[in-house]
Amino acid sequence: MIGTPVGVASIPNFEADSAEPITKRERDREYLELKGRITDAGLLNRQYFYYGWKIPSVAAMVGASVVVLVLFSGTLWIQMVNAVFLALVFTNLGFLGHDSGHRQMFKSAKRNDWVLLVVGFLTGMTPSWWQDKHNTHHRAPNQIDIDGDIEVSLFAFTEEQALAMKGIGRLTVKYQAFLFYPLLVLTALSLLFGGIAYQLRKERMRYPVLEPVLVVAGLATYLTLIFVFLGPWHGALFIAVHRALGGVYMGSVFAPNHKGMPILDNEEDMDYLHQQVLTARNVNGSPLADFWYGGLNYQIEHHLFPSMPRNNLKKAQPIVRSFCEEKGIPYHQTSVWQSNKEILGFLHEVSAPLRQKKA
Repeated sequence: MIGTPVGVASIPNFEADSAEPITKRERDREYLELKGRITDAGLLNRQYFYYGWKIPSVAAMVGASVVVLVLFSGTLWIQMVNAVFLALVFTNLGFLGHDSGHRQMFKSAKRNDWVLLVVGFLTGMTPSWWQDKHNTHHRAPNQIDIDGDIEVSLFAFTEEQALAMKGIGRLTVKYQAFLFYPLLVLTALSLLFGGIAYQLRKERMRYPVLEPVLVVAGLATYLTLIFVFLGPWHGALFIAVHRALGGVYMGSVFAPNHKGMPILDNEEDMDYLHQQVLTARNVNGSPLADFWYGGLNYQIEHHLFPSMPRNNLKKAQPIVRSFCEEKGIPYHQTSVWQSNKEILGFLHEVSAPLRQKKA
């Protein structure tokens, strides 16, 4: 293990109290035992009624934003409110894309793909790029040189990363605890251009013709609607507010999941159950939190069972937590406020060598 967050217990030595070392195969059996309990509770079953209203409700939000754009195009303050609303809408579209990408909605891979493709059209995100990146993260969360979510050009998650930074990255990392949330305004652009770069590199795509066509068509539709009805200056302001706040919202959802949790070196050979639990953080649930985080505040449960429908994660939480207590596996859950304190405290600690180093 490389890094441990401030205020969070480090990864314990599970063999310390055992007369015989516990093998990885035995730990894998523990996961199968937990999965059996989850399966018996019916929590991996498809939730067609849930998504039967969730998908249309988000589609209605998209439609409402377009209607406001057209009908109130001459009123700037209404359009600024609309831009804020659209930031909320796009992130909820992202949640639907996330769920379909994990095959949570339908048994058919093609039906899940169609939802993801529509989300790609509406948001400009390249589906195959996102799936490739996100599935790699799920396989090895918080693992150096594997998990792309901790290989970010403007932030560092280990002291080694901090000291290796050059140019503007060195400056942002030096004060990253203070710049973390302000720089999240760039998240939406990073996701957009990351996908475009993926296409230009001709990386493997499930739909090599359809995906580029949908992304280009979606971006063209988005820009045309905004500039035709709002004009160049108000249109540019609308886009800036929409994309910046959308980035902050999306970043606020994903940051508590793993940022500030233990970082594993690239040679760490931890079993699936422990790596998924120990590198993830849950945020206390409530109707508001569950909506704001799109169910991803139950991050431990999501990482253990990625195909579990979003609305079942809360039901799985007491089963998983009880199991972890039974097996002596640290299970970290905290408040929204405390999760952010842990994230920023960790980032500040990691970047300390740059502030101590003489110019």
